[in-house]
Amino acid sequence: MTTWTALTTLPGKDAAEALGLALESLDPSPLGVGVFEVEDGSATWEVGGYFTERPDEIALALLAASSGAADFVISEVPETDWVAHVRRELPPVEAGRFFVYGSHDADLVPEDRIALLIEASMAFGTGHHGTTLGCLRALDRIVDSGFEPESVADIGAGSAVLAMAAASIWSSPVIASDIDPVAVEVAEANLEANGLTGRVSCVEAAGFDHPDLNAPEAFGLVFANILKGPLIELAPSLARATKPSGYAILSGILNEQADEVASRYFDFGFSLANREEIVDWTTLTLAKNLA
Repeated sequence: MTTWTALTTLPGKDAAEALGLALESLDPSPLGVGVFEVEDGSATWEVGGYFTERPDEIALALLAASSGAADFVISEVPETDWVAHVRRELPPVEAGRFFVYGSHDADLVPEDRIALLIEASMAFGTGHHGTTLGCLRALDRIVDSGFEPESVADIGAGSAVLAMAAASIWSSPVIASDIDPVAVEVAEANLEANGLTGRVSCVEAAGFDHPDLNAPEAFGLVFANILKGPLIELAPSLARATKPSGYAILSGILNEQADEVASRYFDFGFSLANREEIVDWTTLTLAKNLA
């Protein structure tokens, strides 16, 4: 199926959001509209629409002129297998002892690293995003400290790369959960591809709402790479599930949100062990204080 994009730029968030709303009312209407700040410090915003029919060029020109935007650039988008494309293009990720790669880079795996094969797919977590990378680095640090948990939980596991990293280090039981059934299927496929079937159990669950997750003080290490809102809500149940002297590695947190998230967990008996910023994202390593 042939598709089209229409893109423009203009100064100011309010004007950009207003143009995005106006773009949605076009006929033919766009399948989706995006409004993004250009991250170059210029206060320029990009507004774009994705169309399954060629957009009306005159209507777009009028919208641009009335909004003080540059002329829309209309492009025909060729049919592309985006998953296959990303598989070819994503480079390996190195995070301490961990080396995350796609099958196209199998010949680049160093002998002295723990290799994790993750193909680009519908589940989040290839290691290229600052949140996943931050969690892998945090795990690498606590391994270096000599810590070894009796059990591990990866909440909102996505591709299960964090669960697999833990299972590759320790013999402890590891459980990976995700609210998305597709992510659970992808996680199980990744376990098989890495020879870790049986080392990590995968369940579909929201937070700790599963019989395998809701026992008190069940886990010595908990990963939760999700978002600020769910992390705030999850604090009581995550604290309940974490053993005294255990760790929580939290990410999916914008840098400006980190203090609020950390403060919430301090209220439930955690202290800050490490904080790392990678571009716009913060990863928190929290230690649960001894009771």
